[in-house]
Amino acid sequence: MDIKLLHKSNTFSNFGSHKLGSWFSTFSIARRKNGSTLKNSKSLSVVHEHPRIGSDGESEEASGASDEVISPVRLRPKTNNNRRTSQSDISKRLSLPADLRLPESFLNKQAQVLDGPLSRSIRRQSLSEIGFGKMETYTKLDKLGEGTYAMVFKGKSRLTDNLVALKEIRLEHEEGAPCTAIREVSLLKDLKHNNIVTLHDIVHTEKSLTLVFEYLEKDLKQYMDDCGNFLSMNTVKCFLFQLLRGLAYCHGRRILHRDLKPQNLLINERGELKLADFGLARAKSVPIKTFSNEVVTLWYRPPDVLLGSTDYSTSIDMWGVGCIFYEMASGRPLFPGSTVEDELHLIFRTLGTPTEATWPGIESRSEFLAYRFPRYTPESLGSKVPRIGAPGVALLLEFLKFEPKMRISAKDAMRHSYFDSLGPNVHKLPDTASIFTIPGVQLSRTAS
Repeated sequence: MDIKLLHKSNTFSNFGSHKLGSWFSTFSIARRKNGSTLKNSKSLSVVHEHPRIGSDGESEEASGASDEVISPVRLRPKTNNNRRTSQSDISKRLSLPADLRLPESFLNKQAQVLDGPLSRSIRRQSLSEIGFGKMETYTKLDKLGEGTYAMVFKGKSRLTDNLVALKEIRLEHEEGAPCTAIREVSLLKDLKHNNIVTLHDIVHTEKSLTLVFEYLEKDLKQYMDDCGNFLSMNTVKCFLFQLLRGLAYCHGRRILHRDLKPQNLLINERGELKLADFGLARAKSVPIKTFSNEVVTLWYRPPDVLLGSTDYSTSIDMWGVGCIFYEMASGRPLFPGSTVEDELHLIFRTLGTPTEATWPGIESRSEFLAYRFPRYTPESLGSKVPRIGAPGVALLLEFLKFEPKMRISAKDAMRHSYFDSLGPNVHKLPDTASIFTIPGVQLSRTAS
């Protein structure tokens, strides 16, 4: 099976795909020449491309594979030589968002250039002149966090006044860009979904690579903390469905996230939940036995991976979904282990020690036998989290199957009876639409 493996407003949501595609192509070529990391290059160009505008005035996603993109929107011939090209004309021509403020000098300069066919090079030059791909376009505000390779800042776009998240990745002269950054850009440039964080822009300088994301106010862990770790069951259901919706989109494109945890699920004021931080994600292709088992935060890691398996697929994400579902409903982590062995003991104490009947082949695996686990009998998950009801418990158990191939898929989980109360229209939404556009679907602000 040919499967590909896989962190803040939607203003720029579509028009970065061509730019990122061209940028990543350049990045990939350099990376192949220099090994597993990319050396810094001042000549590395950032190319911004935009969606086509359809006959109905709506954006249509353009193919990132094309070498030249011709805009179907042409400026009307000037009947008055003194007529000045308007911002509306240019915005339509370049498929820019309506709230973008174009510089006066740019408006005056573009009147002649944009009369003819719009090639990739002209588009690139025009967007660079507007301010895309330039750090001065963004104002750093508060520092949000710091990791091994990157710092994340709250920022503001001077083009739109919208808040953004700036993920600033340090480039070491000897090592270049971390593989995690390359993976994140290469995957996010092609993912356009309401429940996946949007990558607006990338800025490359000699010392850093900055990824510009849509800004979301908090992550699921912060949201739960603010609620005293007690969410209403309606909120749990809405968050879980959105998580599954984003994952189903990824998995349908043969992409695994591989690092699901509450800290990597971002939430805005409306209650929209979005998958974020694709640094460990992979595009999965044959052969499938090539991936590190050092992925996924310990508490959300499935037992097959804990036992050293590198032969996994979309099932790795589904175990994490089950753990997050339980944590949202109960207010506490399901398997908060401190070591791999401790994590496995917690799993088997709750679900029972696996046997040949529950996990075929497990009793012949040396990694499993080496631990000499006691014969735990399974506990009742329903008694541990009664708020989710019988349908919720049934769905939870489908996520937490020992045998990876027996875990429910994201697509099938969305159709589970647990979600019947959301109504049938949640399954008819376009990818970029929010579930909260459906009448009656909303978060409950009080716990229940």
